[in-house]
Amino acid sequence: MMRFQQSSTSLIFGTGILHLYFIRSVLKGNTMSDFRIEKDSLGEVRVPADAWYAAQTQRAHNNFPISGIRFPRRFIEALGTIKLASARANHALGILDENVMNAIVHASEQVRTGAYDDEFVLDIFQTGSGTSSNMNANEVISNLATVANGGKKGEKLIHPNDHVNMSQSSNDVIPTAMHVSAAVALKTELLPALESFKMELAAKSAEFDDILKSGRTHLMDATPVRLGQEFGGYAAQISSCIKRVHVALEELSQLALGGTATGTGINCPAGFSTSAIGFINTLTGITFLEADNHFEAQASKDAFVQASGTLNTIAVALMKIVNDIRHMSSGPSSGLAEIQLPAIQPGSSIMPGKVNPVMSEAVMMVCAKVMGNHVTITTGGQHGNFELNVMMPVMAHAMLESIAILSGSMNAFRTNCLTGITADRERCRELLELNPSIATALNRSIGYDLASKVAKASATQKKSVRQVVLEMNIMDEKTLNEVLDVRHMTEPGIPGQ
Repeated sequence: MMRFQQSSTSLIFGTGILHLYFIRSVLKGNTMSDFRIEKDSLGEVRVPADAWYAAQTQRAHNNFPISGIRFPRRFIEALGTIKLASARANHALGILDENVMNAIVHASEQVRTGAYDDEFVLDIFQTGSGTSSNMNANEVISNLATVANGGKKGEKLIHPNDHVNMSQSSNDVIPTAMHVSAAVALKTELLPALESFKMELAAKSAEFDDILKSGRTHLMDATPVRLGQEFGGYAAQISSCIKRVHVALEELSQLALGGTATGTGINCPAGFSTSAIGFINTLTGITFLEADNHFEAQASKDAFVQASGTLNTIAVALMKIVNDIRHMSSGPSSGLAEIQLPAIQPGSSIMPGKVNPVMSEAVMMVCAKVMGNHVTITTGGQHGNFELNVMMPVMAHAMLESIAILSGSMNAFRTNCLTGITADRERCRELLELNPSIATALNRSIGYDLASKVAKASATQKKSVRQVVLEMNIMDEKTLNEVLDVRHMTEPGIPGQ
């Protein structure tokens, strides 16, 4: 055992997974003196001496050695924010001593800013209410505040329940943390990534506006478009996604804080929610409100599911965009090769000189993961049983993961691929010249049936529509040139008029 390295996330023994942190005492060669005894309502618990958490966290840590997946930074930040705001609100209401409030605020700020992330050791697959993680925060803050006031770990001079959790319940704290963490991540991570992505697509749209090329429907040749129009369509997709994120932020703005155990607000004084949420707003820079109905806010996670649906839609949009770009760059000799992507790494371990659309592929995998996370959140949303949803931890993790990887993938694709895309104007012209769908422009001049004959002849004889019309002596060259003005075909109107 002593020879195992601590860099692994987990160790596998037989068919079970034993989380590495759970056996850190063995790996370190700890003895009985490396533990302290903590007590809760179920009795005594041995807790690592250096841990800032206490008995309830340790019990949950022992009970759920499942995946090694912990809550991300954003969620811990939200817990610290809520505890800090709650302490200030309780003091403002005259029910929390100023010295106790100051100690909790200082400790909560350390949690909020990430100084004690390693103390949040619990698996996301735990009690569905997230009670274990709420107590993890309460215990860490309690011990930090107690030690700061001259006590020792476990003495509870600042009590985890009576003081840190005052006017709260896990059942309103965790839903509140879900909304706060998701909203902060949407505002600070996803929206900037979307805005930058849209701007780069718009820049490419302007750069490529004069390049005429074949349109494609059903993957088959269709009437001409401009390359800039295609990229403009992509920019419009992202612009719509940005609008949807703002709607999601509006949905997430209502917080459950103040509903306590079941939504009734028992043990929560009047004015607590308004005061605490005001402090949350100051800390986050986002405007949150008390939930219109606390029963809805705690028993259902519909707003969370809706926000996840927005992420799912963004994933669908990105999948279309990067896949189109991947196909347009296919080649270089036997594909479309209308655009070239930056060569950022060798593409094969056996084929010399091969370069692949790796950035598109990375984004496509991210999109698939986000779509899977949406299924998780949708399923979780269905389990708002009576007065409480019981799948909140996994929903919170899935949401924050989706926001993070969508943001990261867009930033990476933009900087490593999109910015450096160039167009092969000659290749676009060559493919367009042999596109039989150009015959569509002849419909109003010679009728659909005759235009169909021209298109079929163009396709079978590998000749341009222009050449076929002249060989068939259907119209004179001057009139033909007016009708087959390809640039005019990319705008509304009747060709030749």
